[in-house]
Amino acid sequence: MNFELIKSGQFTRKAAKLLKSNPALKDSFVRTLHLLIEDPFTPSLRTHKLKGQLESSYSCSINFEYRLIFKIFYESELGNNKNKIIFLETIGTHDEVY
Repeated sequence: MNFELIKSGQFTRKAAKLLKSNPALKDSFVRTLHLLIEDPFTPSLRTHKLKGQLESSYSCSINFEYRLIFKIFYESELGNNKNKIIFLETIGTHDEVY
């Protein structure tokens, strides 16, 4: 079963700004989102659980420089019949998101 993506306001603003200033990143960005929908733990994404203040979140790689931070919610946590959800929190360089 595929995941449903939900974007935070912060993610939407940062992604738009990032893609506007770096249009060559668009293909990698779109590919990353498609892979997240199919399986957020696909090895090419290098998804890993975060620690510290971000311990409830995961990070995956768009490319060598850019990361995407997200949370995963499953049906049992949602209390309804919705699909599994990935909540996209923020996007940016390694130093910006951590």
